[in-house]
This record gives sequence, structure tokens and C-alpha cells, in this order.
Amino acid sequence: MKLNSFIVVLLLVATIATTSCSNRKVTRVDPSEQIDLSGSWNNTDSRMVSDQLINQILGEKWLTDHVTAKGKKPVVIVGMVVNKSHEHIEAETFVKDLERACLLSTKIGLVQSGKLREELRAEKADQQSNASQSTMKKFGLEHGADYILQGSINSIVDAYKKRKAVTYQVNLELTNLESNEIVWIGDKKISKYIKN
Repeated sequence: MKLNSFIVVLLLVATIATTSCSNRKVTRVDPSEQIDLSGSWNNTDSRMVSDQLINQILGEKWLTDHVTAKGKKPVVIVGMVVNKSHEHIEAETFVKDLERACLLSTKIGLVQSGKLREELRAEKADQQSNASQSTMKKFGLEHGADYILQGSINSIVDAYKKRKAVTYQVNLELTNLESNEIVWIGDKKISKYIKN
């Protein structure tokens, strides 16, 4: 009798385990499609904010002043964007969205920054002794940036029981590297209402 009860329980557990695993379904979606599951910062927010902020930058007076004074488009380096929000946000993906938006504009030049720049310099150093003279890339020929873009991602959370309102604010500053003069300050806010 105990053996029969044990077998019935074992079969029941196996059935539940099998059916619960088979309910999961994964569907491929277009990465540009807006999907908000948790209400947290997501790829749509990153892409939308970066595009709008770069459009703000490109519409400001500093750009025409630079082109008038120098006779060429400015070169920008995207520096640190610090996450000061209440949640984990991978700032590097936002930085890459900013760089992509800069490149798509064609009104400004973009140079490599951070660890990737160091990797490029290490490759050039390696070429000095391992590449032929005709293909070796020389030091001292990099394009220097005229401006650096830096900023932060911040958030304000207002929650009560099963409701929550979150406002994300991204602040960016564009600074002239030669004079340390701030030539542009901009921000973009996104508000989300989440009800559980």
C-alpha cells in the first residue's frame, strides 16, 4: 500500500514538473520594438534618450560657433556617464547609444575613448616592432577631441502600496577641452507609472 502511494506521488510530481516546464515560450522580437515588462530603464529608454539628447546638442549655437571659428566640424569624445539612479543601469550601453547617435548625425566627428582607446594604442605599439614599415601605424597622428560629453543618469521614485512612479533624468554636459568652458547642458526626463 505504501509503495502504491509513493508511486502515485512520484508520478504526480513528474507530471507537474513536465507541464510547468513546457509552458515557457520564447519569441524573437525586433530590438527596436518597445517592450516594458518591469517598468525599469530599458533599451528603448536608452535609445530614445540618446537620440533626443544628441538632436538637442546638434541644434545649439556652440556647433555653428565652432564651425565658423575653426572651419571644420568639431570632434567629440564621449566620456563618463555615471549611473546615480536607484537601479542597476549598464551605463556603457547608453554611452554606445550616444556614440551611435553622434556618428549618424555626420555633423560632428567622434573619437574612441576609455579602454578601447588604450587597446588601439597597444596595437599601434605592437606594430612598431612587428609590422612592416609600409603598413605600420604611427604614433602621434590621432585626431584630438575638441569637446567631451559627460553626464549622469538619475532617478526619483515615488511609491505607495502597489503603485509606483519613477522619473529618470539624464543630464549631459559638453565641455570645450582646451578652455574647460561648458558650451552646452541638456537633460531628458522619462516618467513611468507602474501598477502591480
